[in-house]
Amino acid sequence: MKIHNKHGEVIDHAFHPTERDDVLVVVAHGVTGDMDRPLVVELTNRLVAAGWPCLRISFSGCGNSEGSYEDMCVSKEVDDLHSVLDQVKGSKKVAYIGHSMGGAVAALAAAKDDRIGVLVSLAGMVDTKKFCETEFGDQVPGVGCMWDDESLPLSQTYVDDLHGIGNTLTAARDIRSPWLILHGDQDDVVLPKDSEDLFLTLRGKKKHVVIEGADHCFEGFYDPLAEEVDQWLSSYLK
Repeated sequence: MKIHNKHGEVIDHAFHPTERDDVLVVVAHGVTGDMDRPLVVELTNRLVAAGWPCLRISFSGCGNSEGSYEDMCVSKEVDDLHSVLDQVKGSKKVAYIGHSMGGAVAALAAAKDDRIGVLVSLAGMVDTKKFCETEFGDQVPGVGCMWDDESLPLSQTYVDDLHGIGNTLTAARDIRSPWLILHGDQDDVVLPKDSEDLFLTLRGKKKHVVIEGADHCFEGFYDPLAEEVDQWLSSYLK
């Protein structure tokens, strides 16, 4: 099955079925990533082993999905996620897991789409404007690149979008879906304060877990990460 976004671009994905067909867990990556990033793959494998059917996706312009990387931004990824959910058949209950910038997608998408019943943020970006200024403030959009990698151009579209969003707290404030927030205390890309601010803002069922020693990508901490997510899904994705 092909999934197209509203621009007609194909969203690359991989479905991992289990015996359950009444639920679906969508797992998404962060900026510069794709569905084959180790965190996404390792977490998905563990969740599938625990019985959760999962769908890994690459947002448009990333990995093997169609679209230009220069058009990649949070707002477009929100639209991509809506297009993915449009393909979910039946009355499946859906959980969305987003890493880094995919965490910003969580808030903006769930604020508009009640099909997302459970949320999980992995080092989720909240203060989008500050992130952009901190990480790329010394680069000229359209000329510079992300983290000195010439294969990752910094576009004006991306910068304008992060500044325009500002932060995701306003969107998150009205979300009532149960939300698990996970962050490593050694993360120097998206600072742990983003998750702290999100947790304090949320009004629904919520849990904030700090994983000591973990960096932005949780390398070496996949097992405790998966255990937390499995417990959360078991409690709220029924």
